[in-house]
Amino acid sequence: MTDALSRLLETRDWLMADGATGTNLFNMGLSSGDAPEFWNVDHPDRIKQLYSYAVDAGSDIFLTNTFGGNASRLKLHDGQDRVRELNRLGAELGREVADASGRTVVVAGSVGPTGDIMVPMGSLTHELAVEMFHEQAEGLKEGGADILWLETISAPEEYKAAAEAFALAGMPWCGTMSFDTAGRTMMGVTSEAMVKMVEGLPNPPIAYGANCGVGAADLLRTVLGFAAQGVERPIIAKGNAGIPKYEDGHIHYDGTPELMGDYAVMARDCGATIIGGCCGTMPEHLEKMHEALETRPRGDHRPTLEEIAEKLGGFSSATDGTGDDAGPKRSRGGRRKKA
Repeated sequence: MTDALSRLLETRDWLMADGATGTNLFNMGLSSGDAPEFWNVDHPDRIKQLYSYAVDAGSDIFLTNTFGGNASRLKLHDGQDRVRELNRLGAELGREVADASGRTVVVAGSVGPTGDIMVPMGSLTHELAVEMFHEQAEGLKEGGADILWLETISAPEEYKAAAEAFALAGMPWCGTMSFDTAGRTMMGVTSEAMVKMVEGLPNPPIAYGANCGVGAADLLRTVLGFAAQGVERPIIAKGNAGIPKYEDGHIHYDGTPELMGDYAVMARDCGATIIGGCCGTMPEHLEKMHEALETRPRGDHRPTLEEIAEKLGGFSSATDGTGDDAGPKRSRGGRRKKA
């Protein structure tokens, strides 16, 4: 039998993913520097509430609270021996919420980067990376995740190691990278290079794309880069709710719910099939995104860079590394549409 995500994709021309994990958990009382994954044990009701935020707003997919649930990151909190437990519980809580929703909701086991640099620049070997990702994948599988969801990756070597680990676990998966450095990932990957890498994998994802990064405009420029390659797999767009700003000792994102509604329909028009939010995306943002996707018709063309900048604000860099046509730069004052 095919997985739940593939079955949904056969009947729908767009799906909505969830919003922020960290932003919502901080609002629930998580302290900066603490491991969110421990809350799968210590505060299961809060994690179920996190998942319910997405389901109640109309999301078809939500990610589990396991982003940092690999041995390398958990070691920072003396939790390296709890990988299977924490991932299993994160997925089990998600399974409860999804099964109680009365509709098909995909539980996506979140897998983030190890936090280590891979050889030759760092010390993380391919074999060790595969081992860590495999351990996490098995925990998510035990907990009942429908698929695995690799996110916020910058190094192609780490992406490939995760793909190999997911094959060992026998789990379907999706995978996004973060294009946060002048339109490229921190390790220099462009949207064009990611397409070539993914299509060359022996165990390719169901869908792939971009998450996090700088802001919604930059992310949609990357989505246009994917679409320009003529990709046939569904494209994922999971952008931040605006631009982060440090105010009163906290990070705030300036994207309004209305702006994220505009972002959602523009992401669809740019070629994305799975559309969600990342940092700063709260339930009220998701509600406006869902409303916009449900009620606004598709555009008659792919948005131009100028149209994206007009709606969502300019870009943080002159180019994304894939061509000469950069489009408008973000103004020094951060020109944005007034909602």
